Amino acid sequence: MTNFFKSLCDTIAKSEKNIRFAAIVDHHGTILAFSERKGIKPLLNEEQTAQYALAAVTRQYTRIRWQSILGKIDYTCSSYEKLLRITIPITDSRNHLCFVIIFTLDVTTKNFHHIIMNKVKPIVKEKEKELLNRA
Repeated sequence: MTNFFKSLCDTIAKSEKNIRFAAIVDHHGTILAFSERKGIKPLLNEEQTAQYALAAVTRQYTRIRWQSILGKIDYTCSSYEKLLRITIPITDSRNHLCFVIIFTLDVTTKNFHHIIMNKVKPIVKEKEKELLNRA
């Protein structure tokens, strides 16, 4: 199972030169796999990354309750001084959170919406059925 998650993270990370980090997190906030751009100096250590993953899942739980009214969430983005952090929730047909894809972009990335919707989301969409089967 780990190979599937690692491969997904690698594919996301390699899909765009501005992606620094990509991870898949389960509905409990546990990082299942991640990938980093070669030569990148991580801004967070391992413990901080784990804490951030847990916080990201918690935030997604508060957001997905509105999907039945507002529609499915494409992504959420936080703009920090040093990077852009994006989360993509993966929910099942009953609107239950199964996974969260987390990735970061260089802060200088100007076309982040295009990258997310035309590069990363298609990768996630292609693997969504298999992800849900593993939930």
